[in-house]
Amino acid sequence: MTSISRQVRLPAQFTSFSGLPEGLRYARWDGGSAFPSDPAEVEFYVPPLVQDVDIISRPLGRMTSLRAVQALSSGTDELCARLRRLPGNVKLFNAKGVHARSTAELALALILTSLRGIPEFTHAQDLRLWKPEVFPSLYGRSVLIVGYGALGSALEDLVVPFECAMMRVARTARLSPRGPVHAVSHLPELIAGADVVVLATELTPATRRLAGAGLLARMRDGALLVNVARGAVIDTAALLEEVRGGRIRAALDVTDPEPLPAGHPLWETPGVLITPHIGAFTPTMWPRLEQLIRRQLERFAANEELDNAVAY
Repeated sequence: MTSISRQVRLPAQFTSFSGLPEGLRYARWDGGSAFPSDPAEVEFYVPPLVQDVDIISRPLGRMTSLRAVQALSSGTDELCARLRRLPGNVKLFNAKGVHARSTAELALALILTSLRGIPEFTHAQDLRLWKPEVFPSLYGRSVLIVGYGALGSALEDLVVPFECAMMRVARTARLSPRGPVHAVSHLPELIAGADVVVLATELTPATRRLAGAGLLARMRDGALLVNVARGAVIDTAALLEEVRGGRIRAALDVTDPEPLPAGHPLWETPGVLITPHIGAFTPTMWPRLEQLIRRQLERFAANEELDNAVAY
C-alpha cells in the first residue's frame, strides 16, 4: 500500500478543516449516513463528537486496516471497551487538555450557582416571589479537587481569587506548583474537611463508584459535591440517600445513567443541580480540536509517535 492510499476518516463537523498533511486521503462522516468510503481502507479514525458510543463504534468492526483512533474527548472509557474487542494493535489517543479550560469554567459556574442558591431564586422568580435568603459564599471555603490533571489544575486557576484553602488528590502523590497533591489513599480524611468537593478524575476501574456510600458519608454537613468527571465516578443510589435529607448538595454535569431518564429521582431531588454533560461544548472548542487533529495527522503522515496515547 502506497502512502497516497492511506485513508483518514474525519468527523463531518470539520467542514472547514484545511491545511492538512499531504499524502493522505480524507473522508468525512457524520455518524448517521452511509460510510463515505470503504471502512476497510481507513488507517486513522477520528470519530464524530457524540456521546453515543454505538455511533462511534459502528464502523470499527469493518476497519481492518485501522492503526490509530483519535478521540475528540478526554474520557475514553467506553471507547476503550470497544477497542479491546478488535484484533490487531490499534492505538488510542485522547484530547487531553483540549477541554480543560471550558470544563473548569463550567465547574466554577456550578459551584457558584449552587452555593449562592441561584436555582432557588430562579424558582422563586418563576413564581413571581420576592424571597430573600442567605446562602454561603465560595470565598474563604475549603475546596478539594479529586483528579488533579489538566482539568483540576485549570479549575484551581479559576478558584484562586476566592482565597480558598485548596486540597488536591491524584492517583499518586506529588508536589505541584501550587502545593502538595495527595495520593487517593488520603481521600477519606481529606473529604471530611472540604466544603466543596470537585470530581475531575478519569473513569477507570479504580475510580468507578469512587464516591460511594462510605466516602459520601464522610462529607461534612452542608458540603457541595460537584461532578465534571464521569457519572459512574459517583454511586448514584448512595448520592440520593445523602441529598434527599438535605445533608449535602450536588451539582452534576455528568450522571449515571446518562442521559438521565425523564423519570429519574435526581431530577426532582432538592439540592441537586444538573447540566446535560456540556462542560466541553463551547464555540471555541472546534479550533482547539482542529489544532490537535492537525498536529496528530502531521505526526501520523511522518510515521512519528502521536501525543496523548491511552493505555487500554
